[in-house]
Amino acid sequence: MPITVIVADDQAMVRDGIAALLDAAEDISVVAQADDGREAVRLVEEHRPDVVVMDVRMPAMDGLEATRRITAQAPSQDGEDAARVLVLTTFDLDEYVYEALGAGASGFLLKDAPVDDLRAAVRTVARGDALLAPSVTKRLIADIAARRRERATARPEAYADLTPREADVLRLVAKGLSNGEIADELVVSEQTVKTHVGRLLMKLDLRDRTQAVVFAYENGIV
Repeated sequence: MPITVIVADDQAMVRDGIAALLDAAEDISVVAQADDGREAVRLVEEHRPDVVVMDVRMPAMDGLEATRRITAQAPSQDGEDAARVLVLTTFDLDEYVYEALGAGASGFLLKDAPVDDLRAAVRTVARGDALLAPSVTKRLIADIAARRRERATARPEAYADLTPREADVLRLVAKGLSNGEIADELVVSEQTVKTHVGRLLMKLDLRDRTQAVVFAYENGIV
């Protein structure tokens, strides 16, 4: 089955272009387009896509609020999770984008990224991984989270529930390492890493790896 996608952008030419580029991939199907955040939320409820490619700044409802509402949606009747959000923006440093990640977005990509990177980002987000490879993403999270740490008092109690190995995995995830790279670093199997990631997400009540990275930076773990 192809990855189903909704594209949300208030500029028709940009929106159509993104949709055409994604539709050209055999494993991706754009099922709808939205010209603002409110329409995106409605279309997600109607189509239940795998991924929403979301512009940051739109009229009626911005990408932040739309992301928050989409990721908060209950699973469908067949048990599928809410759609995952890939945020696209023209700005490489924007606190608004960081807030979108905090609201539940699974990835962040600049609009000037190569076509292959866009398609790869959709695939990455669709399978539940975080899109954290672009250096701008790490810089964005580190820059803003550093200021938030100044106001932090103590790490959440849930962090204490992690085993030492789970804490190690969290730190490596936050540094942008893939499961394979973490497995090499810790000299364990990739399946073992996947198990640790799943357990730490459950213990910390986090949805995916992106939220794990945000958590780690906000709480001074890395």
